[in-house]
Amino acid sequence: MTHLFRSIGHISYRLWFYILVAIPIFIFMPFLIVATLSEKTYPQFFWMARNLWAKPILYGMGCIPKITWEQQLEKGKSYMLVANHTSMLDIMLMLAVSKNPFVFVGKKELVKIPIFGFFYKRVCILVDRDNVKSRTGVYLRAQRRLNQGLSICIFPEGGVPDESVLLDEFKDGAFRMAIAHKIPVVPIVFYDNKKRFSFTFFSGGPGKVRVKVLPFFETGILGTEDKSTLREEVRELLLTELTNKR
Repeated sequence: MTHLFRSIGHISYRLWFYILVAIPIFIFMPFLIVATLSEKTYPQFFWMARNLWAKPILYGMGCIPKITWEQQLEKGKSYMLVANHTSMLDIMLMLAVSKNPFVFVGKKELVKIPIFGFFYKRVCILVDRDNVKSRTGVYLRAQRRLNQGLSICIFPEGGVPDESVLLDEFKDGAFRMAIAHKIPVVPIVFYDNKKRFSFTFFSGGPGKVRVKVLPFFETGILGTEDKSTLREEVRELLLTELTNKR
């Protein structure tokens, strides 16, 4: 009987998540569409996504953000935001962390998600990881967004790893891009998202979602040949944090 009630609770929790994802989009649909008509209005779209979508989802799920800053973002400056990737909550939590408008670089497969996918393909930089031409195009689109004063966010694991993996190997893209555009890499650790809302259906529950923004890695004097070293240094820093907080 206890197992039955627990299963019902997990199902209800999952359904409530999708309801919370959909409701703000339906309510603010006209404003969201207008804000995606031009790249010039992206900061307004970002503000709505952050304050009218991401935060209500997190608080509505009982997942209360607790953010610790070891170094602060500067207003008006561009960054490469990177974090471990374990949950659909990662998107909402990243939006809650940064007041500086940023653009996600993400898998094109996510455009298939109803409602969410419509806006995802309009405002994110999509990449087909199996297509070399697509990966090259990402750099050009990222450069345009950076020239507009925005930041870029990439989950360098390249996808959600097996839940038994604490932190998967990192792909080069975020670090190559940061070096090419001479922007700082901002390592961010999500400690609790896997516990709160993993991809295992019968799991999860409300509680704090802790975040730590770690000291930035400057890239001004780095060259392309340094991308592997930068990648591994950032990964080791995140892995150490995750290991110590388990």
